[in-house]
Amino acid sequence: MGHGDGHEGRAGRADGGRAARRDEAVRAAVRQGLLGPGSPLVCLLDVTGIREAAAELTGAFAAATAPGTPVLHAFAVKAAPLVPVLRLLSEEGIGAEAASPGELALARAAGVPPARTVLDSPAKSPAELRDALEAGIAVNADNPQELDRIDALVGAAGPGAVRSPLGIRVNPQVGGGSIGALSTATATSKFGVALRDAGAREWVVRAYLERPWLTRLHTHTGSQGVPLSLMARGVAEAYALAEEVNARAGRRQIDTLDIGGGLPVNFGSETTAPTYAQYARLLGEAAPGLLGGRYGLVTEFGRSLLAKQGLVVARVEYTKSAGGRPVAVTHAGVQVATRTVYAPGAWPLRLAVYDAEGRPKTGPELVQDVAGPACFAGDLLAEARALPRLEPGDLVAALDTGAYYFAHHYAYNSLPRPGIHGFAPDGAGAVAFATVRAAQTVDEIVAEAGGAHAAALTTLNAPGRA
Repeated sequence: MGHGDGHEGRAGRADGGRAARRDEAVRAAVRQGLLGPGSPLVCLLDVTGIREAAAELTGAFAAATAPGTPVLHAFAVKAAPLVPVLRLLSEEGIGAEAASPGELALARAAGVPPARTVLDSPAKSPAELRDALEAGIAVNADNPQELDRIDALVGAAGPGAVRSPLGIRVNPQVGGGSIGALSTATATSKFGVALRDAGAREWVVRAYLERPWLTRLHTHTGSQGVPLSLMARGVAEAYALAEEVNARAGRRQIDTLDIGGGLPVNFGSETTAPTYAQYARLLGEAAPGLLGGRYGLVTEFGRSLLAKQGLVVARVEYTKSAGGRPVAVTHAGVQVATRTVYAPGAWPLRLAVYDAEGRPKTGPELVQDVAGPACFAGDLLAEARALPRLEPGDLVAALDTGAYYFAHHYAYNSLPRPGIHGFAPDGAGAVAFATVRAAQTVDEIVAEAGGAHAAALTTLNAPGRA
């Protein structure tokens, strides 16, 4: 794919504008010194695009649900664990779904209120559970042992003293998608209570009937590679279970369904597909009554909000030829695109090419490899890709990388974490940038590698040595 692929299939109101904003940002990054020989790698986030994606999410569910239905959209922090991103989303009405103490700390630092925060993890420690309940953060118990721990905490505090909405996560076991590692509703998934296992469904129902303070039910079928029909089927299974619990309780005990996130992203073109509106309509068809106002909803979208709003831009340092194939060696590889490098079939990336001034590069396309800086042969952003001929000083942008890419650094070869900058129009016809995360320095790499403890091992006595 050449630069033109970054501009095809503009579906939806934001897509065409996104491509134009991206090109303007790359040019501005060069002019303002964010990109160049001394700064050969930078990550950029489209602030306008993030705002638009948040509005599309909230608008789609507002249109699909009955008036007055309480809906909390909680961003999956793991998709972009960056405090300024969480703050921006919070201002757009999006809460936070955290899966670790670190992610909870990021949400707090961003100012996300506890009432708009959800804690999900299959391995919550007693301290994590206690802290969440004391703060009033929603918790979904992953398994019977965890529910026992919550029992003890609720009993110690007294049900009336616990402000946290509490629920159980269930695995509807409806199957997996094309990427097994991201399919969370398979028969043997590690997440939640496996509903189709012998006795499990009855155990879940009894757990609710014995605990009036359990008011939520959580499920999540998977993300990238999982078709919408399977996601909707998983939600429908949870809806049916909530109806069963409430019928047996003789009251509306479960009042909120947490339907997870997982909307897949189209990495093949500029098109935003599927859309939140499409998914909301499918949910209404798969589970009639789900969106009718009898249940509040919680969603946990991550990748679909951020992926298309980010890009990694790297300078071409050298070009060469091997076996007759041209190779462009850049500063972006496995450290920022780990999934793509190790599983290119599942995680291909579109590339856009710019010249040294940040202008889109055109001309005849040439089949070539785009390599990263890491010291192993498989460190390739793209293999045998048709692109305008790359030359030293050119820029290669890996598109759709706003989620799970540059915020999840892989420190191979002690390569530094790149700087991340948000961009938006400055109101005067130019582009303004704001630092989201500063680039890591060499001194910081040494410190993380135990530089302050350089003599620690040499001071230990070897066996048998005085």
